[in-house]
Amino acid sequence: MTKRFINEIEKLQTKVLQLTAMVEGNLQKAVKAVSDFDMSLAKEVIEYDRQIDIFEVEVEEECLKILALHQPVATDLRYVVAVLKINNDLERIGDLAVNIAKRTISIQRHNNVIIPFDLSEMLVLTVNLVKNSINSLITNDTAMAKQVCADDDAIDDLHKNAITILKEKIKEDPQLIDLYISLLNVSRNLERIADHATNIAEDVIYNIDGEIVRHKVNEL
Repeated sequence: MTKRFINEIEKLQTKVLQLTAMVEGNLQKAVKAVSDFDMSLAKEVIEYDRQIDIFEVEVEEECLKILALHQPVATDLRYVVAVLKINNDLERIGDLAVNIAKRTISIQRHNNVIIPFDLSEMLVLTVNLVKNSINSLITNDTAMAKQVCADDDAIDDLHKNAITILKEKIKEDPQLIDLYISLLNVSRNLERIADHATNIAEDVIYNIDGEIVRHKVNEL
């Protein structure tokens, strides 16, 4: 293993950590925006996503450069492949945070909004899932990664419950259909963010153990 290769792997690791911090920070802002109906914060989330997109491209380019110039094998190859996949999931989490911010703006247009399902619990669980998936990546902790995969079910259940409640609300008060659809989209985006966090956790397990677990989540 050459010194240049080691330096480039370390550079890639640094960039991935920077991207994870950017994505997690923007998600936290999106969650606060929808919790507090904070329009200025929602707009900040939307505007910052451009920086995340630029950084995601830089990480991908670093991965491709390492593959092309050094042709890594074994654990090094596994690491670069895992980073390529994780990079894509981080970018998608960033996009979904923007979607939440945009829906916040739509929701805020309605006066005296009452959210008929437990959005606050869903927000907390989703953010924790993302944080834990990122922490498992940083610390190479397969036990934490496996727990992320297991915890995803709770968010799926909350999303299903939100769908049921919002369908009934639309029937009861069709004049507020725009509001309820916006709330449904927030719930859906949170559920999808949790899925991407699970993908990251699965790739952490692959990177460490060389095991592909995405079709064996229930066995973890």
